[in-house]
Amino acid sequence: MALYVKQNDSRSELQQRIAKELQEKAKKKALETERPDGVSDSAYIKNTKQTGGLAGVWIGIGLFVIGLIVWLAISSTS
Repeated sequence: MALYVKQNDSRSELQQRIAKELQEKAKKKALETERPDGVSDSAYIKNTKQTGGLAGVWIGIGLFVIGLIVWLAISSTS
């Protein structure tokens, strides 16, 4: 004959306490979000504006000037 062992589905006090602590830690971690430099609100964005439409033109002009300087430096040495 087989021996049946009654399984107790209830948790021990230690298991309940550990589960509760883990749940609290998980809740705290869920509330914390990645913020730049630990900023807690969005006030650091106040009075800023988005990059304008001419930003690409200015980047192109800058690259052209740098290329021109490099070309002049190379061509003057020969």
